[in-house]
Amino acid sequence: MNDAHPVGDSVLLDVQIRRKSYQAASGASLEVLRDVAFALRPGDVGALVGPSGCGKTTMLRIIAGLDRDYEGSLRRPPDGRLGMVFQEPRLLPWRTVEENVRLIAPQIGEDELGALFDVLELTTHRGHYPGELSLGLARRVALARAFAVKPELLLLDEPFVSLDDALAARLREELAMLVDRSIVTTLLVTHDVDEAARLADRIFLLSPPPSRVLTEVPIALARHRRTDDDIAVIKRDIARRRDAAA
Repeated sequence: MNDAHPVGDSVLLDVQIRRKSYQAASGASLEVLRDVAFALRPGDVGALVGPSGCGKTTMLRIIAGLDRDYEGSLRRPPDGRLGMVFQEPRLLPWRTVEENVRLIAPQIGEDELGALFDVLELTTHRGHYPGELSLGLARRVALARAFAVKPELLLLDEPFVSLDDALAARLREELAMLVDRSIVTTLLVTHDVDEAARLADRIFLLSPPPSRVLTEVPIALARHRRTDDDIAVIKRDIARRRDAAA
């Protein structure tokens, strides 16, 4: 029902999902995604923005190769390294912060790991266990684990959900720094338009289920140059395009 192929040099990820459905408890077929199509070039940061329950996480699972029961095609580098950050940090409680990261990336050098921990403010927590960490620190460890493998494609499933605004803003800055430094193609799932406007180069607005891409919003201004006034303009553009496409 689905097909996967390597992509060319100009496109790193090409998603064409004709249909994705689940069987409800009643036995009826529940369609979640329909005619979803978008692509990312190397180094792009894309954001999937849509209401809760519209299938954003399902889409990430398909892209990650965790769900193959769909109609359509998915094209990404067959041997490319994949990094993924889930909504929950999913750390091993019996392993320290450093051990959780090294378990995923055993070849990472000390200097490289130290630099990663410095950016994510984890240097003093290397020997701590997950049970000793706040939610914000645990999310930082999840980010460190994803970047430690030097991913070619990074998938982020609402990585800052349940954090207060100030902490989420700080983590967004750290993520942007790592993405720009690594030049990694990134796909972020979020329901937060402000978050997408601050992080993404291209925003894909999704409809209610069965979800499709209503419109794409490109953002030409570099992340590090976007002021609060710029973000307000981008958000108004997003609202205008969403209303026009609905």
